[in-house]
Amino acid sequence: MAQPQIQSSTLPPAQPAYVLRGHAAQVHALHFFRKNSRLLSGDAEGWVIMWDIATKRAAAVWKAHDSAILGLGSWGDERIISHGRDNALKVWQIRRDDESTFSTGLPVGDSVTRRKEPWLLHSLPVNALNFCAFAMCSEQEMKVGNEKEMRDRNETQSGSILVAVPGLQEGFVNIIQLPSEERLHTVQVSNEEKGVMIMALQFFYKNEMLHLISGLESGKTSLQIFLNTKWKTLFRSATHSQPILSLGLMPDSSSYFTSGADSIIGMHVIESMSKAKTIQTKHSGQQSLTVRSDGKIFATAGWDSRIRVYSTNTMKELAVLKWHKEGCYSVAFADIAGMDVAESATTTDSSCGSDMILRTVKQRREDKARQTHWLAAGSKDGKVSLWDIY
Repeated sequence: MAQPQIQSSTLPPAQPAYVLRGHAAQVHALHFFRKNSRLLSGDAEGWVIMWDIATKRAAAVWKAHDSAILGLGSWGDERIISHGRDNALKVWQIRRDDESTFSTGLPVGDSVTRRKEPWLLHSLPVNALNFCAFAMCSEQEMKVGNEKEMRDRNETQSGSILVAVPGLQEGFVNIIQLPSEERLHTVQVSNEEKGVMIMALQFFYKNEMLHLISGLESGKTSLQIFLNTKWKTLFRSATHSQPILSLGLMPDSSSYFTSGADSIIGMHVIESMSKAKTIQTKHSGQQSLTVRSDGKIFATAGWDSRIRVYSTNTMKELAVLKWHKEGCYSVAFADIAGMDVAESATTTDSSCGSDMILRTVKQRREDKARQTHWLAAGSKDGKVSLWDIY
């Protein structure tokens, strides 16, 4: 696999493997799902495109929100979560077998005509005034609180998830369970300063305890855990001088990275009270930060139109990917840990008494797309670049 060699003046700069041209507005959110066979992209006008990664074509297009998309996610292989600035969080159902029934007409060609929408399972009124996207995790049985009640609920609502969104009152986060749509918790994450907005969230279980990380407009991050039926603040960190723009969690939940409107990137160890490790990148406004599922690298999308790749171990800059002419707002990695060659679609010609595996060109193409170390970046220019690196 070719790796970008951009430090040497003797080699040309790395180029994206593909460019997906479909949006007429800025691309604000990206998310791989269905074992990397699909990529979701959402733009500033509320459009969502589901791309088939094997063919690099749209598989479904619809207008999910009446305003900008803040975040995209998936709940299993059939449910898509979208969060818009129209103060709505929606859960859509789109089965693989139903994809052919949806429009593939791209917004760049027609951003007025409404397309067929997937089945809407949930639509929740949420706060979206501060540009903070939702965070989610699968619900687990916790050691604390009413264990029997939690166990009974899990038995009746298998596959439930928890969603964290900023509350209407500044400095508070609401935690909602789906599919019940019940608000389970309201967490105060900042009480030191009035009027400080929450800019980014991460939400996860560690040691069977629920953890919530909030990135604030003040440049601080705050970590809370749910312990003995109450939310407790473990620590607050003041790493940035400007608002936090993004939080990236390591796959083992041992630490998290932050980027902000300033030029700092911070690494925070969750179980340590030591000061965060920081690097001065000299590049302000690294809007989106995400860690790859193998925990080896993380990437940022910058206002200066650059996508930067860093080592999670050393925080050393490994590559600068330059293709977009306008600012980049979102970045996403394919799930390396989720790749499983054994799940490739294969058939055996038993009628001929042969063990030869018969595979179609389409199947081979899909397998290759799933196993590629994709890095996707969305830009103000409405394009999504796909990079095959490391």
